[in-house]
Amino acid sequence: MRMALRIAYDGTTFYGFQRQPDVRTVEGELIRVLSKLGVIRDAESSNFKGASRTDRGVSAFFNVVAFDVEGRPDLVRGEVLNHHLRDAWVLGVAEVPEDFHPRFWAKSKTYRYYLVDEGFDEEAMRNCASLFIGTHDFSAFARLEPGKDPVRELTRLEVSRRHGYYVIEIEGKSFLWEMARRIVNAVRLCGLSLMEPEEVERMLAGDYEKKVPPARPEGLILWHISYEGIEFEGDERGLNKAKRDLFERYSRALTRAALLGDVLIEL
Repeated sequence: MRMALRIAYDGTTFYGFQRQPDVRTVEGELIRVLSKLGVIRDAESSNFKGASRTDRGVSAFFNVVAFDVEGRPDLVRGEVLNHHLRDAWVLGVAEVPEDFHPRFWAKSKTYRYYLVDEGFDEEAMRNCASLFIGTHDFSAFARLEPGKDPVRELTRLEVSRRHGYYVIEIEGKSFLWEMARRIVNAVRLCGLSLMEPEEVERMLAGDYEKKVPPARPEGLILWHISYEGIEFEGDERGLNKAKRDLFERYSRALTRAALLGDVLIEL
């Protein structure tokens, strides 16, 4: 039996998604709990796979892992797993085909970036964002791994204004390393008149000397992954545990933001 989990996590508490020796990662935390409960023996024997290897500091509301259940399928439930997990939550479970791979089966991925308003020119941000839609060579907007094809297609890039901040939503089938964060920073720089649309166009055409640096990872969240024919089901107790934990973090962050906001006002 092969199972898939829809997971969320606070990326600021992990050294990224992919397991690494001697540091705490999302993948490592999941394998720790599944092994402890006897659901799997280890990552290799269970063919453990993830959809997106998010960087250190990047969070997720919808990432996916899959594995072959080697024992105790009754424990593959949000209620049980969320009791043992720290800083990560199972929001849904699905039984999937034996050849299911969460990365290769994904139809599209959506990232969101939360950007504090620095007095942006909103029209300039939107104009800049529109340049990235379509198929391009994103070499100037990514940290390239050797042999990696830099050509990617973005199907949507939207800039939405909220009270005091902007949400930039980017959708595409696949992303290069740091691609989303570098695109966001380009949109930000255009909104501050520190970068012109013509410069973005030249960079997408391969004419550049320096790459756009990435925006900070803490503002980025993997928001959604689309699959055909895969439905994730959550259980009430597991979801309630996630809600309680997330509200506690939200309350702490909001209190701290209010405190710092008043300090800035008084300066």
